[in-house]
Amino acid sequence: MSDFIKKQLSIDHTIAAEIFKDKKYPHQVLPEIKNFICNLGQTLSDEVFYKKGEDIWIAKSAKIAPSAFIEGPCIIDENAEIRHCAFIRGAAIVGKNTVVGNSTELKNVILFDNVQVPHYNYVGDSILGYKSHMGAGSITSNVKSDKTNVATSYGKDRFDTGFKKFGAILGDFVEIGCGSVLNPGTVIASNSSVYPLSSVRGYINENSIYKNAGEISPKK
Repeated sequence: MSDFIKKQLSIDHTIAAEIFKDKKYPHQVLPEIKNFICNLGQTLSDEVFYKKGEDIWIAKSAKIAPSAFIEGPCIIDENAEIRHCAFIRGAAIVGKNTVVGNSTELKNVILFDNVQVPHYNYVGDSILGYKSHMGAGSITSNVKSDKTNVATSYGKDRFDTGFKKFGAILGDFVEIGCGSVLNPGTVIASNSSVYPLSSVRGYINENSIYKNAGEISPKK
């Protein structure tokens, strides 16, 4: 596991820790999430989880609204809350104490423990670190308008991922303001905040406040 992953993501706060162990960058796990869930699900305790449908494992302590739609493969961990009309399209790991709210859509994601995506969010092909939070209406855009491969950067390292679909990586304790769009390949390092109604792209350093493009201030 790379120093970047160790520094930005608390892997002791996700049931998916093993998937990161041989990776240099967190986005490299995205093509593996579906199969990882199917394999991990077979090992989960019947005392803690129950299986619902094909390749869907839900913790008995989780709260699932009757109107929520959940497609496998999916793991919903202990004390998570899946609210009214949430739409989980599959290949999703929802961490402990995580909130997936009204009309929020998930697809091919890992949400670490205590993540909040509570109001009208779209999160696709993304990793959200421990206690990260997306304000109402904020989304990850995961496909470029010209449909070419998504490029990303981790500090000074910028490169073509080879992926047509890649949303965002949020480190631990990242706060995304209401109505913001995280453009394909965005990486926001830990303890950073994004102002509402922002259009974000590229790499944002840890402990930063993103106000507008080119206007990024260190937290005091």
